[in-house]
Amino acid sequence: MRKHIVKSGLGKALLVALGIPTFVLFAGVLADCQASGTGDAKPKPRTPFTMHTITIDDEVKRFAESLNLSETQQSDLRRILEARQVQTRRIRLDESLSGAERISRIRGLQDSTVARIRSVLNDEQKKKYDPLMVRKAQKDSPPPSVEDWMKAAAAQK
Repeated sequence: MRKHIVKSGLGKALLVALGIPTFVLFAGVLADCQASGTGDAKPKPRTPFTMHTITIDDEVKRFAESLNLSETQQSDLRRILEARQVQTRRIRLDESLSGAERISRIRGLQDSTVARIRSVLNDEQKKKYDPLMVRKAQKDSPPPSVEDWMKAAAAQK
């Protein structure tokens, strides 16, 4: 399955359009492959190539450490992230949406989630938190050309 996604480029294009790092795609694919494995009850040993699925608890912990969140803020953040997760699942499973509509709704959800998170932060924390800056930078810079992708792929080998 992973080879199909990489060869088609559809997965990468969708993730780049959403401003999501490509490794997130592979984390999900690897988790699916491991879950549908041989059925062994033993957990597999971690290697440098195994990916960890990021949970809401992981995100809250990362936010709490980087922004020095209070317990109340962590609780509010958890509710926001749980709502985002439910809404994302609904969008992804809605077969009536075209690809462009799905991307648009996911982006809108990202924007509203950022606004909701910022609403629970104090002024000092807001200065440190601007995840949409990546998307703004992408709009200002031209998309990578095929040659750029080829050079990047060759450099990784």
